[in-house]
Amino acid sequence: MVSRLKSGRLPLNRRLILRLIRRPMRGLAGAVLALLVALMGLSACPAAAMAAVDVAKQVLIGADYSHQDLRGATFSLANLREASFAGSDLQGASLFGAKLQDADLSDTNLREATLDSAVFDGTDLTHAVLEDAFAFNTKFSNVTITGADFTNVPLRGDALKTLCAAATGTNPVTGRNTRDSLGCR
Repeated sequence: MVSRLKSGRLPLNRRLILRLIRRPMRGLAGAVLALLVALMGLSACPAAAMAAVDVAKQVLIGADYSHQDLRGATFSLANLREASFAGSDLQGASLFGAKLQDADLSDTNLREATLDSAVFDGTDLTHAVLEDAFAFNTKFSNVTITGADFTNVPLRGDALKTLCAAATGTNPVTGRNTRDSLGCR
């Protein structure tokens, strides 16, 4: 709730900020305004969302991102060896070129995620939902994909062969069989 003066008017600084919020702001001015709004506890819109995480090109070996809302996050080219994303929502996230050796992505939502050029080696994708993710140039080896859903995920022939050899189970969220979602023969 925004406090008002006895006259019923907003204090000058809050009035100015509220007026500026209604206009589209760009660049540094927009960033400064967003910071002021956050510090004052105001919101530019009723359901303001937090900015997505951006840790591109970082070394995050063993990091724990489990059970978090990471929709739209950027982990491009990050070293995420042995990291845990178990139970997290990574819908629309970018893991382009990420190194995910021995990482735990079990029970994650990876719908519409960018996984192209990522390395999944020894990665646990048990019950993960990858529906509509982009993974054409992704490397998969020694992965656990029990109950994972790969519906509408473009894959290279060699990756598909590797995944079909390991595919078992049914995804508990979508009800789809892993082999069927991959189109295995």
